[in-house]
Amino acid sequence: MNFQKRIDAIWPRISSEDFLENRGGINEKRYYIFEYDPVNETVMRSTIQDLKDKNNPDTDGFVICEYDIYDMVIDILEEKGYIDKCIRFEKEKGFQYVEKAVKKTLRLTTDQNMIINRIVKETPDNAVVFLTGIGKVYPFVRAHNLLNTLRDVFHKCPVVMFYPGTWDGQTLSLFGTMTDGNYYMAKPLVYSEGGKIR
Repeated sequence: MNFQKRIDAIWPRISSEDFLENRGGINEKRYYIFEYDPVNETVMRSTIQDLKDKNNPDTDGFVICEYDIYDMVIDILEEKGYIDKCIRFEKEKGFQYVEKAVKKTLRLTTDQNMIINRIVKETPDNAVVFLTGIGKVYPFVRAHNLLNTLRDVFHKCPVVMFYPGTWDGQTLSLFGTMTDGNYYMAKPLVYSEGGKIR
């Protein structure tokens, strides 16, 4: 199935009864990945905006909640007044120091994970969650870590990660060139022909 057919299939999929059923249950099938070639990033962003514009919660029975993880990280750093510090630290101590400092600030390895807690707090029960900005936020936030941590605490509605790279049902490869970790507790949002991940 070519890219245009795959993006055309997103709305029928997320608005289908089987996709929206069992809200509130713990089910690994409620986590989905839509992987795409990074060359199509602009088209993907436009498609996501079109889906949000098309969504009418009153008639559809659900609301699309998009969380751009990169924008969320920037917002958190700005709220804490850390942006200028990060720029200064990178000049003085290098990128690896900044990466560690940002991860510590976001509390990514604790129960106070600021990204996860914000998603949990701000998402209504009738949502379909879109996770975007995954390529922009690397290496501060890794896709498999985000999905694993979120899945431990968030079960009330379906989650779709839009992933600029490849995923074979287990291994995530950002931009198709960098190993981003393994994640197998999700399903493809849209299958290719023959029921296989493309």
